[in-house]
Amino acid sequence: MRHKQRTQSVQGSVPTQSVGTIQNSDKKTAMRTLMIEPLTKEAFAPFGDVIETDGSDHFMINNGSTMRFHKLATVETATPEDHAIISIFRADAQDMPLTVCMLERHPLGSQAFIPLLGNPFLIVVAPVGDAPVSGLVRAFVTNGRQGINYHRGVWHHPVLTIEKRDDFLVVDRSGTGNNCDEHFFKEDERLILAPHQ
Repeated sequence: MRHKQRTQSVQGSVPTQSVGTIQNSDKKTAMRTLMIEPLTKEAFAPFGDVIETDGSDHFMINNGSTMRFHKLATVETATPEDHAIISIFRADAQDMPLTVCMLERHPLGSQAFIPLLGNPFLIVVAPVGDAPVSGLVRAFVTNGRQGINYHRGVWHHPVLTIEKRDDFLVVDRSGTGNNCDEHFFKEDERLILAPHQ
């Protein structure tokens, strides 16, 4: 069962790139174009972990032949009966520019995406809350060597590949209960993601 929640948007302090318009039968609606930020640990910290070796602590194992970059992220689950599982997602690109009409969250566990083919991918996120606030939505792009781990309850868009098709190693939670809430924005809360502009 999936929950569809609605909320009023408020203005946040998120920088904007530009404003576009969409046309419906009786009015024009301005939509904010998300500024796409380079993914860094500091910028992404409110939403989860950046999984990367650059700038991460490590120690030597296997008789000095291997660097272990230890505990780059923590798998979160809700109950002792839950399990952390590993899957592969094969994602197809969406047409761009993309109108961001919805976000989802996983209230019972974290979810990590690690690119398997070395390609950059896009991330759209909003802070934890009862519903995502359109004015606080942010967008990031990875460098192709970074993965991410969404913390429990963080609002995010389903995986957004830049390549026509891409593969991701996914670490998340398996267990009972509803672990996917969806929120659909009102028309005047929707956003534009335009990576090629």
